Amino acid sequence: MAQRITILSENISNKIAAGEVVERPASVIKELLENALDAGAADIIIETAAGGRRLIKVTDNGHGMSREDAMLSVERHATSKIRNDEDLDSIATLGFRGEALASIASVSRFRLASREPDSLEGTEIIIEGGRVRDVKACGMPPGTVISVEQLFFNTPARLKFMRSAGTESGHIGDSIARMAISRPDVSFTWVDDNKEQLRVQQGDLLRRFTRIIGKESANALHPLNIIKGDVSLDGFISGPATVRSTTANMFTYINGRFIKDRVVQHAIMQAYRGVIDRGRYPVLALFIKLPPGEVDVNVHPTKHEVRFRNQSLVHDLIQGGIEDLLRASPWLSGARQRPIMTADASPPLRDYQTSIAVAVQNSLGIKGHNPTFHYIDNGIPSFSVPLHDAPIAGEPVVPFRANEAVESSLSYFSTMTIIGQFHGQYILCQSGSELVIIDQHAASERVAYQRLQKQWSSGGIESQRLLFSETVELAFSEVATVERFKKELLVSGFELEPFGGNTVIVSAVPHLVAGMEAIRLVRDIIADLAKMGLTAAFKHVLDHLLSRIACHSVIRGVRNMDSREITELLRSMDDTDFAASCPHGRPVSHVISLGELEKIFKRT
Repeated sequence: MAQRITILSENISNKIAAGEVVERPASVIKELLENALDAGAADIIIETAAGGRRLIKVTDNGHGMSREDAMLSVERHATSKIRNDEDLDSIATLGFRGEALASIASVSRFRLASREPDSLEGTEIIIEGGRVRDVKACGMPPGTVISVEQLFFNTPARLKFMRSAGTESGHIGDSIARMAISRPDVSFTWVDDNKEQLRVQQGDLLRRFTRIIGKESANALHPLNIIKGDVSLDGFISGPATVRSTTANMFTYINGRFIKDRVVQHAIMQAYRGVIDRGRYPVLALFIKLPPGEVDVNVHPTKHEVRFRNQSLVHDLIQGGIEDLLRASPWLSGARQRPIMTADASPPLRDYQTSIAVAVQNSLGIKGHNPTFHYIDNGIPSFSVPLHDAPIAGEPVVPFRANEAVESSLSYFSTMTIIGQFHGQYILCQSGSELVIIDQHAASERVAYQRLQKQWSSGGIESQRLLFSETVELAFSEVATVERFKKELLVSGFELEPFGGNTVIVSAVPHLVAGMEAIRLVRDIIADLAKMGLTAAFKHVLDHLLSRIACHSVIRGVRNMDSREITELLRSMDDTDFAASCPHGRPVSHVISLGELEKIFKRT
């Protein structure tokens, strides 16, 4: 019987390996840059032509290689990074598999030249399609130069899948950008088709990051630094106003290695939930550092995927750290201090409130009236001033009272001078030399949402039974949704019971929305829940319900507010986390600086 099983030749094995490691020219760039960085290079030059298909050349000033090491480096499974099994549990370098150079050389016309600093001459190796053509001495400065020409020339099937030169150059640029951000201490230069595309000098992370993503984003980045045991998280994240439609500007690194990990991305998006719109992604550069033994990078040949030994620790650290930073809304002009008020602080606080009241009167043109103070449950004074009779239109408003706040924070919003309202929808304020425009619906929605969350954490949303139960006709699939999410609806203040067929009885609704088209809200929530599917997480379902309730319970449309209502709203905003955006991610306020106004009116 004829033999069916044979051992593949080394050439074919290398081509198969190349299929895993070398997906496109950008993959070659990534592997060569990793080797250069592992070699201690401080200056790296990348040259490409025709999107990397015609030429890829990487020059570095690292420690170089001897003749023997250079010849071994192009063999498969040859590496200086690991020696035994134990080394796999403590990988601290970017490369370690020993497959990259052999794989690249098998599908290109390959040239490697390298020289150690204490050597008089370098070594040049020429390989064509995996076959060594020449090995000779050469003159060159210390470091390594690798040239890859005519990539995939001997694998026509792979060549067919190559995109246009412009597309491939774009992927190359992304790959270089990821490496450049990870190592701001190394200078990078990229020349494509004899045109310099990128040049970054050695510097700090913020300068490097803004050079890659654009200088206009520099002021929108906020530093993050957290240490918990052996795990640390540092870098920069953007506020809700600086977001993108793709994840292209989300740079995440584990021990200096760029990764695209689902656990990390999930933690980031959970932290931004309710701060940015769905389908939008933040701009950030996050560096996670942990002991090498706590993360497995030997998961996939591309090394973009990792496994954590303690996945929940890493996830919670990332989510909690970003949430804490976003909660403080550092992008607002003033530092939002949140001091805990003590008994000793009461007199200064009242004096301060008096000055605010007078400022409000002045801004509204009201003279000769003394502000009247009202002391609410937690001892924090509020005030009201008489206004000219103004038509009040729209839905009744829930008074914004600070009695649920644990601490008082007369900081950013509370200290602004109220100018008035515009179109019954926007509150105009002055903060120093800035005009601050506040969307009153978005602001009141954030306050209501925060209160609902506190109610739920204290045992559930306060509900109100209807005097007469109402029936709602739904689609049969929506009735099934009511059954599926009955528990979540109950803790959110809704009491719904299937009545048979496609009818549901509504017996109670959240107190905040009683009398405010509650049945319409029931229909909207059930329709949304039906779209989420069976796998919707409880937390996501709850947040969705609370944001819906909050949206329906507050100011909507045109609503004229008196000064007391405006002041209460601004004070409540200072006692609210994530105050810069509503639960759906829309901005609460917009700032126009005096300089911008002067440009508009040509005063500068």
